[in-house]
Amino acid sequence: MRTALITGGNRGLGLETGRQLLARGWRVVLACRDLDAGRAAATSLGAGASARELDVARAVSATALAAALARDGVTLDALVNNAAVSLDGFDARVAERTITTNLFGPVWVTRALAPRVRDGGAVVMVSSGMGELSVLRAPARARVAEPSLDVAAVEALAYDFVAGVGGGRHGKDGWPNNAYSVSKALLNAATRAFAAELGPRLTVNAVCPGWVRTALGGRNAPRDVGEGAASIVATVEASVAPRAASGGFYRDGKAIPW
Repeated sequence: MRTALITGGNRGLGLETGRQLLARGWRVVLACRDLDAGRAAATSLGAGASARELDVARAVSATALAAALARDGVTLDALVNNAAVSLDGFDARVAERTITTNLFGPVWVTRALAPRVRDGGAVVMVSSGMGELSVLRAPARARVAEPSLDVAAVEALAYDFVAGVGGGRHGKDGWPNNAYSVSKALLNAATRAFAAELGPRLTVNAVCPGWVRTALGGRNAPRDVGEGAASIVATVEASVAPRAASGGFYRDGKAIPW
């Protein structure tokens, strides 16, 4: 039986992804800031679901989770970096908080938990079509699309974006007035960088669930949570298949442009 750990797993897309993976014979670990909420969510899913504490916005929390999994002998087949925020407004504080959760969080969690993923397993980044390269202008677009970027270089771009927002130069640098879009564009770049770094032992792919009616997506979104989670599940299962492709971006099981 395969095991997937899902960040932000106590509600919305994370919880529904867990539900659908359980129905396909997986075990799921719901990782979330509020352990009581996580345990309640795991109980609602039934046998095969459990909960762990994780605050993706704190690197030390990811390290502590990795140590706990190692202590308990838990090996993963898939790590699903689902937790994310979309904040109102746009200023340096919003940019920093968004980047910390949506980019640095998955980087910290992947660094900490990749050693707990079995050979042939997968890391799946839940991204968004709002992070496609088309949302960026020159020179930011070329910098983010650079094929040789490693994870440290992606992080450096994130710091530059936040500093640019604070200094009022981000527009000139090609960044939009949308911290969520930038965080997801950089998460896509980190996906490509991790695919190069962790391959061939692990596959690393990004997935767009579409615009989904959740607390983050809002009630006007065209997709229900089941449709969005199905897109994530399709990428998870494809990513752990033998000879799975790595370093791609998918929606509903089909490759889409960066």
